[in-house]
Order: sequence, then C-alpha cells, then structure tokens
Amino acid sequence: MTTFVALLRAVNVGGTGKLAMADLKQLCASCGFTDVQTYIASGNVVFDTALPEAAVKSALEAALAAHVGTSMPVMVRSADEIAAVRDANPFPDANPSRTVAIFLDAPPPADSLESLVAPDGEQVMLGAREIFIAYGESMGRSKLRLPAAAGGTARNMNTVAKLAAMAAR
Repeated sequence: MTTFVALLRAVNVGGTGKLAMADLKQLCASCGFTDVQTYIASGNVVFDTALPEAAVKSALEAALAAHVGTSMPVMVRSADEIAAVRDANPFPDANPSRTVAIFLDAPPPADSLESLVAPDGEQVMLGAREIFIAYGESMGRSKLRLPAAAGGTARNMNTVAKLAAMAAR
C-alpha cells in the first residue's frame, strides 16, 4: 500500500466547485482507497491504495466527474513527494501562509519564468512538478501572471506541511 495525497483544483473556492468533504471521503472509499482523511474544505485528501499514481488520478477524476457533473482536475503526490515539496520550499524565511506551491501534473517547462509578470515583487522558483511563489504582503491583490501555473492547484506551505504530516503514517 502507498499513501497518497490528492489535491483537487477549484474546490470550494470563490463559490465554485462545491463539494462537501464528507462526499469526497465517500468518493475515495468508493474508489477502493482506505484510511481516507480530508483536510480543510478545499479539496485535500490523504489515503492508502495499492494503485499506482496514474490509476489513482484517473479513478478519482472519474468519480468526481460522475458526482459533480463536470471535470475536476486532481493532482496526486505520494507521501514522500509531498514531504519533498515541503522540504524543497525555496523561500523558508517567507511567511508560510503567503508562500504557495502550485502543484502540476508534469514538470514546469524550463522557460516558464520567461513569461512571468510579477509587478508586486513576488518571488517565483520552479520545482520538480511544482512552482513555488512567495507573495509577501501582496498576496490578496497580486497581479502575478504565470501561464505555466494555469492548470495547477495551489496550496500554502502551512497546508503542505500539514498534509505531509498526515501522509507520514
């Protein structure tokens, strides 16, 4: 069995993608995942399964689409991978509630930062399958433009740390 963390994109944010975490937990169980735990109401779930990552992603996305009636992208990381994201934060001195990892399905393109527009001084670094952003004080009004991040889902470093702790069973 492998412990995975699944991060749903656009769940319970700004009035879109409404999904009760109890429903998410039940959907995971219906996929055959065990020891399912959710964390806060923004689409974070930790579970165990013998399935490989690609099969986990496919099964959960299919179950979500059937439940909510629309596509809902899911990013999946193993317990070791989520811990590695926590440990790879290139901005350890920045406020963790204003520093995010944007989780992607694949490594960000090497030229991702060439199209970056960070008018408020946001700091951005590429990771393995993540993009790290330290917003500083401008997070709520940031005009950051980073096309490579468009298909991902962001979690602040406090949430990443909590998910890593939950997955370290």
